[in-house]
Amino acid sequence: MTNIENRITIEPEKCGGRPCIRGMRIRVTDVLDLLASGLSKEEIVEEMPDLDLDDVIACLKYASLRLSHPVLVA
Repeated sequence: MTNIENRITIEPEKCGGRPCIRGMRIRVTDVLDLLASGLSKEEIVEEMPDLDLDDVIACLKYASLRLSHPVLVA
């Protein structure tokens, strides 16, 4: 099980405070864009050797959690 708290970091001084992977300057959106372009998890890890498969999975989980918030209608 991938623990996103240890993998996804947000630091105001890095990448404008956008979510990154393990304090590196690889943004969650960079990985999501590659997935959306059709690259597999394995291809992303091959292209970005600082990442591992759990990092890519953490990006997907992070995106899912960010989109899965309750919407209140007034």
